[in-house]
Amino acid sequence: MRITDNLKNDIKDAPKWFHESLNIIPEELLIKNDRGDLSYARWSSTKENDNLLIFIHGTGAHKKWWYPIAPQFINDTNVIAVDLPGMGDSGFREKYSIKDFGECIISIIETEQRNNNISNISIIGHSLGGQVGAYVASEKKELVNSLIMIDTFIRPPDWNPEEHGGGPLRKIKYYPNKNIILERFRLLPQQECLNEWFVRFIAEHSVKQTTEGWRWKFDDTMFNSLERLFGYQFTFKCPALFIHGSDSLLMSGNILSNIKNMYSDIMDFEEVLGAAHHVPLDKPLEIIDIIKNRLY
Repeated sequence: MRITDNLKNDIKDAPKWFHESLNIIPEELLIKNDRGDLSYARWSSTKENDNLLIFIHGTGAHKKWWYPIAPQFINDTNVIAVDLPGMGDSGFREKYSIKDFGECIISIIETEQRNNNISNISIIGHSLGGQVGAYVASEKKELVNSLIMIDTFIRPPDWNPEEHGGGPLRKIKYYPNKNIILERFRLLPQQECLNEWFVRFIAEHSVKQTTEGWRWKFDDTMFNSLERLFGYQFTFKCPALFIHGSDSLLMSGNILSNIKNMYSDIMDFEEVLGAAHHVPLDKPLEIIDIIKNRLY
């Protein structure tokens, strides 16, 4: 990955569609909340309609992972990409949970319904974002019309957290300049990604400058304290699709077969060849085509 002080130069070899998407600038919005403000971006559809497509990122990520992908849908729908609490430009909170993340998505949906007459809602979630989307579709069945989960690790209802270690500890460090911290950017779980221009773009927006130096945007306390959905089974009724990478570590062993055993009666499955866990980065055009064919 080429890293200089000039992002535009570093991603100059990106394909034309990527640059065209980034040239479509969304509206940056903020929902005020005493527990921590919620940031999201909105691209209005080129055609008047009541559709809304919601993109939700994974753990430690942010809404700009979707900036090259989201504008590809504006001919069919209004689109938003969310920063979950403690990540991206959303505020830090004292506590984090999947249920709270879900409530944040519900608050955005209700805001969009009030302000933009939205009624047809689809949720796309990668990794952690898939859990959040599935939780919303299960708890608020009347709100969600379609659900797509991308390489999401779904724990069985009898999963015992005491038998498994907690999440990795990522204690925040401060770096003297931007290039040094960008050089330490890695995808987790670790994998290679041939689309280095995509990785370079999201790395650029994963850091912020403070009085103590440059740091990652996410709240480091979230990784070990995030309350997950132990003992919970999704019960969404809307049409649902599970997309997984053929080379994904999160789908290795019997994980994928367990997910199929639990949810094949209410969800379709599609494999993306040549993709690891970060399917939208590895195969962005394939993901765009799959979503379009599924929803529009």
